[in-house]
Amino acid sequence: MHKLTWAKKRPRYKRSDSQHYSISSKLKADNKTNDEFEVMLSRLTLEELISLKLEVAARAVNHKLYGFDLWRKIPTIARDALLKYAYTGTRTKMEMASFLGVTRQDLDRWLKKLNLEDYFTKTKNH
Repeated sequence: MHKLTWAKKRPRYKRSDSQHYSISSKLKADNKTNDEFEVMLSRLTLEELISLKLEVAARAVNHKLYGFDLWRKIPTIARDALLKYAYTGTRTKMEMASFLGVTRQDLDRWLKKLNLEDYFTKTKNH
C-alpha cells in the first residue's frame, strides 16, 4: 500500500513528456527568462521586485496605471505566486495544502480558480 501511495505522487522536476514542474524551467522554455536574468533577480527582495515590475508597467502606459484596482487584487496575485511555488516544491495536494497552511478543500478551490495545471503544461507556443 505504501508503494501505491508513492506511485501516485507526481515527479518533482521536469518530466520527459515536456511537462514543467519548475517555474524557472517553464519560463526558460517560454523564452521569458535566462540564467543571467535569474542571477540578477536573486539579488532583489520580493518588495523590490514588485515595485520594479509596477514601475516598468507604468512606464509602458506613460505612468498612468489607473483602474487596475491593485490594492484589492494583490492578495490574489500573491496567492497565485505562492501556489505556483508550492506546486513545484511538493508532490501531492496534501503536501501542498500543508505547506501553504490551508485545508485541502481551500487548495482545490484555488487550484481550480487559478487553473494552475494549465500554467505548467502549456508553453508560450501552445
